[in-house]
Amino acid sequence: MNNKHKKVKSIVIAGGGTSGWMTAAALSKHFDDKSVDITLVESSQIGTIGVGEATIPTLRRFYGKLGLTDLDVIKATAATCKLGIEFKDWYKKGTSFIHPFGIYGQGTQEVPFHHYWLKDKASGGTSSLADYSLGVKLAQESRFTLPSGKPESQLEIFDWALHFDAALFADLMREYSLNHGVSIIDNKIANVKLSDDGSISSLIFEDDTEVEADLFIDCTGFKSLLTKKALKVAFEDWSQWLVCDRAVAVQSETVGEPLARTVSQAHEAGWQWKIPLQHRMGNGMVYSSQYIDDESAEQCLLTNLEGKPLHAPRKFSFTPGRVKQAWNKNCIAVGLSSGFLEPLESTSIALVETAIEKIIMSFKQPEYNQQTIDKFNEVTVLEYERVRDFIILHYKANQRTDAPMWEFCRNMALPEKLTEKLAAYQSRGDILQYPWEIFGKDSWLAIFDGFKIYPDSYDKRADSMELAYLQKNLNYMKERVKSSVDAAPTHGEFLRKHCHFIPKS
Repeated sequence: MNNKHKKVKSIVIAGGGTSGWMTAAALSKHFDDKSVDITLVESSQIGTIGVGEATIPTLRRFYGKLGLTDLDVIKATAATCKLGIEFKDWYKKGTSFIHPFGIYGQGTQEVPFHHYWLKDKASGGTSSLADYSLGVKLAQESRFTLPSGKPESQLEIFDWALHFDAALFADLMREYSLNHGVSIIDNKIANVKLSDDGSISSLIFEDDTEVEADLFIDCTGFKSLLTKKALKVAFEDWSQWLVCDRAVAVQSETVGEPLARTVSQAHEAGWQWKIPLQHRMGNGMVYSSQYIDDESAEQCLLTNLEGKPLHAPRKFSFTPGRVKQAWNKNCIAVGLSSGFLEPLESTSIALVETAIEKIIMSFKQPEYNQQTIDKFNEVTVLEYERVRDFIILHYKANQRTDAPMWEFCRNMALPEKLTEKLAAYQSRGDILQYPWEIFGKDSWLAIFDGFKIYPDSYDKRADSMELAYLQKNLNYMKERVKSSVDAAPTHGEFLRKHCHFIPKS
């Protein structure tokens, strides 16, 4: 193995947008001693996809490390608060459930809560698992309050994320980056110049100028100009499991108070997102070109809008999967240039965050070797595969009988680790947690429960608690959750108080 260390004194980030400017902001914070020159290249002639409006809670930790508060970001990005995702018509038509950013109930040190709930269910209990989640109940009623800094019990614990204007968030990251020493080149990349060893030596622009660097970060989106086009890194296609390969997006006027959740509505050949911002609604249709044509998908989206569209719909296509080496030679792919699954669980920006975190961990000193590259790639593969499996489960577990796409998904073979995870839960109620998973056990539990996947048995240690005592505790937990929800302001009231938000009538 080549263990020779390569020094990094200069980094060029190719591409702006959300991923490029997030990378620039985080690296400018990391190298705040100015030991590394950071330059971002973007062309004002090229737009960004700009539909990544929903996030998961990890984003709040990301900008918190930059010294930005939640209210700073909410105000700057016309954001609303997101407590989870509502899945309509996914299990069957007419059904709905919420995947929250939070936990369910209060277990014991020995036994997770869901086993106690399963014991009660086996004894004829009719309470919904969602009754024990403050996150779900707040989301259902579109109420919002900041979590308690010192919760008295697990029943008060929930997490939250943002719906935001992705372009405004990129602007915020851009401002931070430029204030922390990042240089910018406004030019269009015409070519990528390689060295004799196959690494990148410079980016050549349309006006024949060029920029050199020790390390390049590819944030050029689906084009993947550096990773796939110049370095010829192979791509691993996952469309045998993830059949959706197209999307059409449109913004619309806000109607009424904003929800505190994303809505994902399943249709015959895909699904539609609804993402409330302060000043508008984000909408899109994700679909499979095998089962519906572009014109019909667009019509389905427009027919199901709540407000008037603000522009012509924008279309894009994608192949679900990832590049086989996110870090190849002296180039690291971040964001869409590294891979894309689909927008279902708002993981695109989260995978940008984890890539940035791994870059920072790789550069405790401004140098790297082949071992650094191999470790980065190993973890990236695991992260993508874990997210992939979580998304696949949403399709696999459906019980819809009205459309060929859903029938195909229900009958498809699964990746090995997902098969293992399903078997462990269905046989004994265990939720296996693998290394480098973005989604925790309660997220998997939410999906299992939403699709009515229940184990054959619960943990028999739960039998050490008498049924009458258990039921008394379950009723207490439900009441605690309900009283917390009743005491919380509506989402609109929270935004008006903190952001001077006034919804359009």
